[in-house]
Amino acid sequence: MDNNIDFKDLWKKQSVSQPNLEDLLARLKQFKKAALRSLWITNVLLIATSIFIAVIWYYYQPQFVSTKIGIIITILTMMMYLTIYNRLLNAYKNIDSTQTNQEYVQNLISIKKKQHYLQSTILSLYFVLLTIGLCLYMYEYASRMTVFWAIFTYAMTLFWMGINWFFIRPKQIKKQQAKINSLIEKFEDVSNQLH
Repeated sequence: MDNNIDFKDLWKKQSVSQPNLEDLLARLKQFKKAALRSLWITNVLLIATSIFIAVIWYYYQPQFVSTKIGIIITILTMMMYLTIYNRLLNAYKNIDSTQTNQEYVQNLISIKKKQHYLQSTILSLYFVLLTIGLCLYMYEYASRMTVFWAIFTYAMTLFWMGINWFFIRPKQIKKQQAKINSLIEKFEDVSNQLH
């Protein structure tokens, strides 16, 4: 059984089904484009945020060591996340229109595994380190506030982190998984029809 079936040749022979292949390849192209756009936007936003934090450090010269440690942890956390997230770039670039069915499926499964690792292990580490960094950073400024406002500031910050962790993050993960699972399923269905 040859797993390196050329989609285009087989589907071109079936005039009735040809639009389905074109639709599937268009969906794959759209998935790739959206994933690359998301990757670039994330890079720009996290790098800009890191630069902004560094500028704040430079111009406002925090006095507490905890503030400096918080800034360092926050920036290093964002750079760690970007370094690992950018490993998906090659996986996305490896998807092209000349591949066989099996190559499409293997690339999509590889992306799915990398996304799962990023969404579970790395994102958990990212949120923990970011929370620690922000809490350390805020300590100097919270120490100048009244007790009420210091508690309120920490509570609002932790509340926002909680919303991101418990509501926004799971929705994003579910959405990404649904897209890639749908593509894998469609390519596997086509593969099964050809055997």
